[in-house]
Amino acid sequence: MLLASSSGCGLTSGSPMVDDVEPGSIGQGKPLEGADLTVTSKEFTEQLILGAVMGIAFEAAGAEVLDRTGIQGSIGAREAVRGGDADAMYEYTGTAWITYQGNSEPIPDPRKQWEAVRAADLKHGLTWLPPSSLNNTYALAMNQANAKKYGTKTLSDVAALSKSDPNAVTVCVENEFANRADGWPGMEKAYGMKPAAENITQMDTGIIYTQAAKGSCTYGEVFTTDGRIKSMNLAVMADDRKFFPNYNAAPEINSNALKKYPAIADVLDPITKRLNNVVAQELNAKVDVAGEEPHAVALEWMEAEGFVKGG
Repeated sequence: MLLASSSGCGLTSGSPMVDDVEPGSIGQGKPLEGADLTVTSKEFTEQLILGAVMGIAFEAAGAEVLDRTGIQGSIGAREAVRGGDADAMYEYTGTAWITYQGNSEPIPDPRKQWEAVRAADLKHGLTWLPPSSLNNTYALAMNQANAKKYGTKTLSDVAALSKSDPNAVTVCVENEFANRADGWPGMEKAYGMKPAAENITQMDTGIIYTQAAKGSCTYGEVFTTDGRIKSMNLAVMADDRKFFPNYNAAPEINSNALKKYPAIADVLDPITKRLNNVVAQELNAKVDVAGEEPHAVALEWMEAEGFVKGG
């Protein structure tokens, strides 16, 4: 997931969405006519796309939409929705379960994890709508030359290599992953990895893919829905012990906003059902590989899928 800028950079900033869209398969009858809704997201590519998708859906359904996507870090966007500074975002079930709700053990069944997250967050004024099959979880990946050289296919293989040949295991990770319970510290413990501390390098997310592709790092932290995995022909290590939680994207809505505008659920449901890892990789690649703008990618997809029509 590439860190990227957007027009909305914080809780107090934002700009109106002005897409000329009409209802397609969603928003018929404009059930959100008269609503003023604010959408938010985190700062990386997939989130910027999903935030735009959500806002465009609300526009087609008749709402006036304020764009506050691109908030730095995981907690800021969630707090915006919880506190009412924003009304809705796409969030990930695993992030909520581990990072926000403080659980240490993921629930392996994606639906049950969503149900548990939903139940816990109702008391925080947040309502989770049904999830997508898009599962943006963590992984380690390497270039094909290193995959052939070291022969690792799973994280257990990486752990074994870290013990048999410690200098072979150099890892590039982002700052957040380096410190999250569901990131490097937990993975290291779960798999018994023993790389030397000096072999772990923290850097910005986007650079990791380049460094792994060049072989500057044997392994790079990646996200399973990132379009650069395919474009850079990276080999992804299987999470054979299923350490990482399921990170299924689902709409997280301020409960008061949903109570006031219950049509939000019907507007978003068909879109959420269409989201999966293949769709996410394709959309993310248009931004991270082809250099397109996230909002434009979102609008093109919404029109191509027939969810909305150009005005």
